[in-house]
Amino acid sequence: MPYYGPLEDSDTIFLERTFLGGGFVTGVGYGVQLVLYVICVQYLWRERKRRRAMGFLLAYVTLLLSLSSLWAAIGTWTIEDIYINNRNYPGGPWTYFLATQNLPENVIFIVTLFVLTFLSDLLVLWRCWVIWTTTSRLVAYVIVAFPVLILLASFALGTIWCLQSSQPGLSLYSKIPIAFGTSYYVTSLSVNVVVTVLIVLRLALHRRSILENLPPEHARHYLSVAAIVVESAALYSFFALAFIISYALNNPINQIFLTISSSCQQIAGYLIILRVAQGRSWSTNTLTATTGVLSTVKFSAPMASTQIESDRNPVRVKDIEAEGNTSLPTKLEAVPSSHSRLIYTPPTQI
Repeated sequence: MPYYGPLEDSDTIFLERTFLGGGFVTGVGYGVQLVLYVICVQYLWRERKRRRAMGFLLAYVTLLLSLSSLWAAIGTWTIEDIYINNRNYPGGPWTYFLATQNLPENVIFIVTLFVLTFLSDLLVLWRCWVIWTTTSRLVAYVIVAFPVLILLASFALGTIWCLQSSQPGLSLYSKIPIAFGTSYYVTSLSVNVVVTVLIVLRLALHRRSILENLPPEHARHYLSVAAIVVESAALYSFFALAFIISYALNNPINQIFLTISSSCQQIAGYLIILRVAQGRSWSTNTLTATTGVLSTVKFSAPMASTQIESDRNPVRVKDIEAEGNTSLPTKLEAVPSSHSRLIYTPPTQI
């Protein structure tokens, strides 16, 4: 059978395949984000009047989805421009792509990716701040100071990366943009790794304090895999590392890891916000509430020897009368509350 494929070398063909594969992954990731956005908005809109932070988070997820929509649309536009509008460009579609990085759609693509990454880094840094303010604000300032410095360095490197990648004659895969881009993603990943360690450390310290007063099952939540992954956005860190390595080596597979890592970063952000909206995430009241629970576990005075018919039903037990008697030896009352207490009342005459 005659060959009808492209006339480019095998490396270029593989590169173009990964480019198209990255576009497909972008669509899948965007679909997941769209579903999570709708779920988040439902919870945030319901809580917007009772909790002021919900309005801010509602605006944040809307901005996040708008940028993700723009990024996905620009990616589709770029593929159409390369493989349809300029199919016969001298050297092939990929040569056209590398030669036209200064076109508006390519500049918007890079800048949107940078802004999405920066916003997601801000979110995990905010979660770290919230978790550590349960100790004190002074401690929280000290703890987040180092991640903030890394984030500022990441912002500076990311800005240079965007400028260098959109210069005429340069592209994301030119030598200088690769150097700045690798440095940028290393610092961005460092923010997530440092914040992950700080979040896990705070959860571990709180878990230890819980274990000193309550059975182990009460502390299981704080070190569960779901809590660590969602609160610290560790999902993004794994794929970002894979992208950094493949991008520094200029391996075409980096295009797939780039879209996966970006999608995972946004998805992790939606999951964090969803937990906040549902009231299941760590808040500034977590430590106070737990301490209050531990301090209010009290027992009343010793009870007289009285047999209760059932301990399962925490309803009020009153006027237990024996036939023919005109007085009650005791009056036992089970008060339903968050901590069931048995209150003893001295004998009274009826």
